[in-house]
Amino acid sequence: MPAPKRATIADDKTGQGRTAKFFGEIANRTSQAAGRALTFLIAAGIVLLWGISGPIFNFSDTWQLVINTGTTIVTFLMVFLIQNSQNRDSAAIQVKLDELIRVSTAHNSFVGIEHLTDDELEEIRTKCERRAEAEKIGEESVQRTGKKARRAADRVAG
Repeated sequence: MPAPKRATIADDKTGQGRTAKFFGEIANRTSQAAGRALTFLIAAGIVLLWGISGPIFNFSDTWQLVINTGTTIVTFLMVFLIQNSQNRDSAAIQVKLDELIRVSTAHNSFVGIEHLTDDELEEIRTKCERRAEAEKIGEESVQRTGKKARRAADRVAG
């Protein structure tokens, strides 16, 4: 007997799970289409046709309103598509980074720091910069010591 399909809390209460999935699919397909060269050429062609039609309509207010309204609507909708795309990309990158931190020798305490306040993030950044600077100084000291040891060995062997 197959297991029943699990509904999420969002699906049960508000239906937002299905709505979010539907919007995500539309946003993904639209953003992929919007980023193609053909789409740009079509948009440029529309602007060119609009410009050429100016003398036909005597550059009227209505003629100008058509392009202004069209571009405003497209821009308004694209803001949401771009934000959705950036949110998905950012979430995916964050998951990948968290997994790299988890499986590496890096500090697991960094997993999830994107939820901290700006001040807390700045404090962590400052500490990391200080540690990096200390490691750099340590590496330079080791290199200097290594050079001194080679010179001493050369003198002894010399």
